[in-house]
Amino acid sequence: MRVSVSTIAIGLLILTTVPLLADDWPQFRGPTGLGSTTQTNLPVTWGGADNSLVLWKSPLVGEGHASPIVSGDRVFVCTARWPESVTDRKQTIPEHHVMCYSVADGKLLWDTLVPPGPWRREDFRSGPGGGYAAPTPATDGKHVFVVFGSSVIAAVDYDGKLVWRQEIKPHNFDVTIGSSPVLFENTVLMLCAMGNRNDSRLIAYNKADGAVVRETPLPQAGFAHSTPIKIDVGGKPQLIIAASGGGEADGGIQSLHPGTGESLWSCRGSGEAASPAYGAGIVYCDNGRGGPGIAIDPTGSGDVSKTHVKWRVNQIPEAIGSPVIVGNRVYRLHTPNILKCWDAATGTQVYAQRLDKLTSSWASPFVDGEGRLYFATAGVSYVIQSGDDFKVLAINDLGDPNHASAAAANGKLFLVGTKHVFCVGNR
Repeated sequence: MRVSVSTIAIGLLILTTVPLLADDWPQFRGPTGLGSTTQTNLPVTWGGADNSLVLWKSPLVGEGHASPIVSGDRVFVCTARWPESVTDRKQTIPEHHVMCYSVADGKLLWDTLVPPGPWRREDFRSGPGGGYAAPTPATDGKHVFVVFGSSVIAAVDYDGKLVWRQEIKPHNFDVTIGSSPVLFENTVLMLCAMGNRNDSRLIAYNKADGAVVRETPLPQAGFAHSTPIKIDVGGKPQLIIAASGGGEADGGIQSLHPGTGESLWSCRGSGEAASPAYGAGIVYCDNGRGGPGIAIDPTGSGDVSKTHVKWRVNQIPEAIGSPVIVGNRVYRLHTPNILKCWDAATGTQVYAQRLDKLTSSWASPFVDGEGRLYFATAGVSYVIQSGDDFKVLAINDLGDPNHASAAAANGKLFLVGTKHVFCVGNR
């Protein structure tokens, strides 16, 4: 299993178009955007009463559950912050912060304000920061591309200078913006899956100046908070979008060419909160809010609903974090903290076990080069060995629970709580 997991992870790593170090964590769900890394020297146990293996922790400026990203010697985090004078947060758009910390010691190197967009939100169900700082940034090694819930996208350079800023209009997103930016070649791709399907679209921005290169209408896409994934099928790139709104829909799962917006295939299915998984020759998608999950062979064209669906699970409870595929197994965490393992070829359940103490099922897991699954946050985390037997390697606690997913870079974990940013690593 260890050999096969490492081989798969190395193959997936090749898919990334971000010219960074192999051990960086440049976007949501890591180097491939699929929740995998080739690293084998990550810590397994940490935290507790003695703060074991906590190399540093630094105060978090503001609030949010955007996941951190790491590039070289820098950690980037996005938050929202209301001035102390504000008494009713629903009546005031908060400040939007992009912060850069030193990987070496956690020192705050700079803190840049991005002027907010036009959307003042009043629905704060989305967690810390009222959902204004939910999307995870992405970097190409020169600029950091950020999205905030006031419906604004921007680029900041590595010195903290605002390079460009664009408002996303219209902005009839559902509750908040949850999709994170995805980089492809010279563009920043942003999924805008709206409450009004006629406004749903994929926007491609020029990385250099923020000019809109292309808008691809997505009239089949219902509202969604998921982040698309980039995959390679037969040597050709695909961008998989899971956006069906509250249930199943025709074309709820779509594949586009990330460079042109051309439709490659579509499938009846559901996708809303959770991003898709890819591996073992299948794309796996479910809604994340409850409902069925399906495995799709991504080699088809046109409507593949009746030709390329490999298997189906009829009911998945709420599962806002994303699934991950390791070898020939699909791993899916859903409420109330139940981890299920399925055979990727048939959908047959291998096991279902509860992670009793886990503090967030929103955070997306990742797998390392040893096949270890990290369900990791700044609260209570689990490290599970992948395979047919349920094996808990460690349960860890940093005492600062949040929904932000972990980043892993150069043998270290980076975790964002509600009050601090943590770096955990083997000393």
